[in-house]
Amino acid sequence: MKKIEAIIRKSKFSAVKGALHDVGVNFFSYWDVTGLGNEKEGHVYRGISYSTSDIQRRYLSIVVNDDFEDVTIKAILESGATGDVGDGKIFISNIEECYRIRTGEKGGNTLK
Repeated sequence: MKKIEAIIRKSKFSAVKGALHDVGVNFFSYWDVTGLGNEKEGHVYRGISYSTSDIQRRYLSIVVNDDFEDVTIKAILESGATGDVGDGKIFISNIEECYRIRTGEKGGNTLK
């Protein structure tokens, strides 16, 4: 099993959520987060300068079986990209075990 953590633009959340559902990833958790990025310049919109040092993003935490890793990453990459600086990051880590609290069942079947 793999844990896929993605930090994406809040404006792309609906597209990413839809893409994940399309490939069969129907359960994940998410949080609104603020972080610091590499972008150093502010933006000007309608004559008002906005700081981009504090960036509003959405953090997704998804646990999938190994055979869903590639399709999940592809769905996030394709639906979350704008091509601009600040599109986000994806992190992958191994999950040793998973338990379903209701039944005590363990293993990859708990993710279905």
